[in-house]
Amino acid sequence: MARDPVLETLRDAIGDTRVLTDPAIVAGYVGDWTGRFVGRTAAVVRPVSTAGVAAVVEICARYGTPLVPQGGNTGLVGGGVPTRGEIVLSLRGFSDTLSVDAAAAQATVGAGVLVSSLHRAASAAGLAYGVDLASRDSATVGGTVATNAGGLRVLRHGDTRTQLLGVEAVLGDGSVVSHLAGLPRDNTGYHLPSLLAGSEGTLGVVTAVRVRLVPATRARAVGLLGFASVERAVTAASQLRNGLPALAAAELMLSPGLELVIHACHLSRPLRGRHPAYLLVEIADETGVYAGGGVTAGGIPGSTVGDAGVGGAGIGGGSLVGRATVLETLADAVASLPGVQDASLAGDARGCRALWAYRERHTESINTFGTPVKMDVTLPLGVLPSFVETVPASVAGIAPEARTWLFGHVAEGNVHVNVTGTGSGGRSRGRSTGGDAEDRRIEDAVFGLVADNGGSISTEHGIGTAKRRWLPLNRSPSEIAAFRRLKQALDPAGILNPNVLLPAAP
Repeated sequence: MARDPVLETLRDAIGDTRVLTDPAIVAGYVGDWTGRFVGRTAAVVRPVSTAGVAAVVEICARYGTPLVPQGGNTGLVGGGVPTRGEIVLSLRGFSDTLSVDAAAAQATVGAGVLVSSLHRAASAAGLAYGVDLASRDSATVGGTVATNAGGLRVLRHGDTRTQLLGVEAVLGDGSVVSHLAGLPRDNTGYHLPSLLAGSEGTLGVVTAVRVRLVPATRARAVGLLGFASVERAVTAASQLRNGLPALAAAELMLSPGLELVIHACHLSRPLRGRHPAYLLVEIADETGVYAGGGVTAGGIPGSTVGDAGVGGAGIGGGSLVGRATVLETLADAVASLPGVQDASLAGDARGCRALWAYRERHTESINTFGTPVKMDVTLPLGVLPSFVETVPASVAGIAPEARTWLFGHVAEGNVHVNVTGTGSGGRSRGRSTGGDAEDRRIEDAVFGLVADNGGSISTEHGIGTAKRRWLPLNRSPSEIAAFRRLKQALDPAGILNPNVLLPAAP
């Protein structure tokens, strides 16, 4: 049997043990986290140095062999899946580089480092990393750069692009660019970290980054609030965002989703009553002055703060210093919000984690119905309530047996739309196309509604394979043409993740 010259050359360059071809091993690299996108590959290559990545890319460019860079494989849109037999370039081996410069409040991080590992390293230095995800224990830093992930703290700290001060990457011809000095002010040309963030491995393979760190949260308080409508919940989130500088997160949940989490995860009911819409909000204090404390004086029927009621008067517009504990500050803010029907607040670590579970466990609970059709969109806040109310009916008009689940980072207008019980039968497709005709009609309807309302079809998961055909809803022909010219400049052979992000060439 003839030996593949590309694989032989790769083995010579990085070693036999770094080129995996055993089908039983390779199978773990050909599908994304959802199971919705499954491809095929002849090999997985796992270099452990930037020089090794450069050698792999140069060889593949020479032979015209496409590559799919892959991190923790927690993607949701098929961005790291070899849909057409591409070789998988795994960055999981880049997990040894993790150094914190506490004086500069920065870290140098290998692409294969888990987000949770970066959090622990920053915490050990008395700092924190600004991006946090429910998938923190399996998502890699390199993967979050590729998708420009946002996550649960984007309201306070921004998305991944905002954290980047430097990058080391291999471009499509095998050349290496490395600028990891981390200078906070450096206007010496194009900012490559910003360019590569969100590029989904189509312009270069990121091997390391320099990121900014933020002060660690010394005290926090979390509240779960019930509302009679999505509109009232969105209005409350906007009021908190504009009037409460300490606000760190504002998450929207709906009654069906919360009830599902309660039953699927065997959690207790967080509020005495049931409500159509919920906000989970968190405020954070980095000074360390305001740990502990409780509140008294009931202000909202049925509210609880440990053993005390919610009380207070008004959202504080300034510093927390000298005024109240974070728990009291949150209670004051909640008591002043119009439309809050019920509330549960926590100021201790255990209580905060317990309330966050109702939001963070949405995805695993939805997955009990099988593989959902996932859409990650952003709407202007002014139209978000009508969008949330319209989407389930639009989906039901296409798939009457389907169920629509909505939740998300409401302060930024980000909504995760998950649809279960579609024509795919909730099963993994086992193929790279990512959906059947009914799923496509659902996506057409939802993305069309998003575009009609001035929104974005992709917020933090990327475009990947799943959404590339809908990119023209958000980007003009001139913009897409500019994207193609940029890719041609940095990846002249067109080998880096060629089947994601950009629509198929006409």
